[in-house]
Amino acid sequence: MTTEYTKVFQDAEAVDKYEHVTYAPDSYASRINERQQAYLRKLVAREFDTAPVQHDFACGTGRAIRTLHGLVREAHGYDTSAEMMAKAAEVGSQAHWHQVPMDGPVPEPVRAGHPAIVTMFRLLLNVHADVRDRAIAFAAKALPDAASGLLVVENHGNAGSLRHLRARRHSGERWFAELSHEEVGELLDRHGFEVIERRGFSMLTESLDHKLLARAADAAARKLPGTDSFAVNVLYTARRKK
Repeated sequence: MTTEYTKVFQDAEAVDKYEHVTYAPDSYASRINERQQAYLRKLVAREFDTAPVQHDFACGTGRAIRTLHGLVREAHGYDTSAEMMAKAAEVGSQAHWHQVPMDGPVPEPVRAGHPAIVTMFRLLLNVHADVRDRAIAFAAKALPDAASGLLVVENHGNAGSLRHLRARRHSGERWFAELSHEEVGELLDRHGFEVIERRGFSMLTESLDHKLLARAADAAARKLPGTDSFAVNVLYTARRKK
């Protein structure tokens, strides 16, 4: 993670706002989270014959961990912010918590056996390129070969989506980072992963999501083949090549 991330989320008020305002019931973020939860639970049930271990890197307040409650045999959350992990435990996320340094050697995943699922949500756009590589290198340690499990990574700013229309206006603003499918694929490829599935969860930007007609159009569009390419929020499921 970046220094800015850790500094921001050392503040208990900022952590509380993230959990209870950004992800308030019926908010843009919480609706996407509900869709992702349904997808991930089906994915785990489909892909794993036995319950996997979950390693959630940049776990924040533990949303990805709560998503898989009951489907994993144990969960481990890793984050630079102790305050985020404290909030995760407070709101009912059930996991073992591990604070990791912001930089330095790639953190070691807990040795908890296989199969495993590594999850990374709202990370890629919030950090610099070298931190992205460090994060995927962590996943490669947790998943040493193709039989060891799956990696699921979120891109909440797809450069091929409607959101990209605002890129010129917000050029240079750190919060407006975006990544293309190709960039995510290249990142994963560098660490020996290949994308086996891609799923989009909203065609709308947050500014349009409050419009009922736009929501209806979004729901219809998400059912059409090929629209995942243009979704704002995308999950990539990947497996080691060997």
